[in-house]
Amino acid sequence: MAVCARLCGVGQSRRCRRRQRHNQEDQGSDSDLDMDEEGAERIVGPQRADVGGGGGGLGKDAPDGAATRPGCPDRANTGPPNPQSLLDLPPELLVEIFSLLPGAALPSVALVCKQFRQILSTETIWRRRCKEEFGMKEDLRKMELGGVSSQDLYVKLLHPYRNILGLWQPDIGPYGGLLNVVVDGLFIIGWMYLPPHDPRVEDPMRRRPLFRIHMWESKKAVVECMYGHKGPHKGDIQTVKKDEFSTKCNQTDHHRMPGGRQEEFRTWLEEEWGRTLEDIFHEHMQELILMKFIYTSQYDNCLTYRRIYLPPPLPSDLLRSGLFKGTYGSHGLEIVMLSFHGAGARATKLTGDPNVPAGQLTLDVDLRRPVVLPDLERQCSIEELSRLVLGVHEEVQREAQRQANGASTGPREGPEGACVGAADTGRIEPGPGAPSPSGQPCCSGGGTGHTEGQPFILPMGVMARNEVYPRTCKKCFYGTGLIAGHGFTSPERTPGLFVLFDEDRFGFIWLELKSFSLYSRLTDRLAQAHAPSMERFEAMLRNMQSWTS
Repeated sequence: MAVCARLCGVGQSRRCRRRQRHNQEDQGSDSDLDMDEEGAERIVGPQRADVGGGGGGLGKDAPDGAATRPGCPDRANTGPPNPQSLLDLPPELLVEIFSLLPGAALPSVALVCKQFRQILSTETIWRRRCKEEFGMKEDLRKMELGGVSSQDLYVKLLHPYRNILGLWQPDIGPYGGLLNVVVDGLFIIGWMYLPPHDPRVEDPMRRRPLFRIHMWESKKAVVECMYGHKGPHKGDIQTVKKDEFSTKCNQTDHHRMPGGRQEEFRTWLEEEWGRTLEDIFHEHMQELILMKFIYTSQYDNCLTYRRIYLPPPLPSDLLRSGLFKGTYGSHGLEIVMLSFHGAGARATKLTGDPNVPAGQLTLDVDLRRPVVLPDLERQCSIEELSRLVLGVHEEVQREAQRQANGASTGPREGPEGACVGAADTGRIEPGPGAPSPSGQPCCSGGGTGHTEGQPFILPMGVMARNEVYPRTCKKCFYGTGLIAGHGFTSPERTPGLFVLFDEDRFGFIWLELKSFSLYSRLTDRLAQAHAPSMERFEAMLRNMQSWTS
């Protein structure tokens, strides 16, 4: 704004403004801006005396350095050959210049003078702001013909609700969720992302609209609840505090169905699980499903949401971080966020269950401790796999004890930089970035420097919801998985094996549970989702864990 003022020749001193008001009274000039209730000073353009009587020339400086021309006089479409300020430019060029400014700065530009305010009513400027700042791809001219201007769209819809765009986690007890608020056509829509039906982990995500905001019916933004089966109805959105907002349905009767709770449950079950209760033979699974319906349906789409971020990508990452769908036994499919932190990888739950709720660290992988699997015949034995992983686990515990005693500050390394585990753990290969016997790094990160892969098969007795899993893997690492009793009681980290299949899939073998989880990448494009910094992302992770701890 200061730069714009200098280009326009706007005086900033109090004496200059006092002289301008005196000149305006003498000349009968009409200032575009009035004093507000708190006595804010007016911003008007100074008068410059023409040199030799010519228009547009520079005048002599006033004693305080300000020019002496009051107001912003109307200009012809073509300015002087050598313009000395923005006011000397033709309107069409000013339209182009103002179109490049952020929309949030344009109201301040409009305060400069009457001419600027008139130019800023040009729809071309606001169409460009809507498209460049919010990615709108619709033909806004059609909307303008319907009586809603692009300026109204920006000022009354897009800008006021800009802070709710992005990824959010709803506060639904242990179940959590993933909400993506986006500009969709001429609407702002909150899409709830749901995992595929169990156990089809590689199917695309499902989306359900929870609310929308638009300006179709009036000159102001209208919030509508989309929950239920009777179409859009009245709703409300409130910004509670920074990075948090709440939704409220004003017509919850639209969520009810003629057949009562039984019909609502059957409909919910088919949408959530893609089957009927009779198709689910496991009694414990039926109880978990019924419990989730009773718990989640009580909110009636009146929820509080907290902002979440995707981790910023780093070139040293083992694979591209992001969101994955994973199998969790009787709990069905859940969404986790994979992130990398130095020599470790973490998977944090965005959706959860009564045992391990959303927000908790479900997997913690030590990338300094890779493990090479034996041949296929020995992989079939759960005892052989347990021997390999538990050997590393025991070494980790001994190292933690040494660190507690002040005797060690990191993992021991072999002569070629290999991380050394217990003596009977089988082959241990160098970690990412560690030198190989030839002196070259084993892995360059980013998922591009891995070995060709090795055959992989689940040991006998390990349960898997999805029998279709990759039969080759690139690397395996020691890690721990979080297990707990119902109600998140007695949480415990237990050893397991992290299996990297490719850029979009990984798995985890829970040794104590004798269970295998397969994870597949969520491929939906999520705009405005990455954290501005790694520090901000890690702070968000800590907050997530505190929400459900």
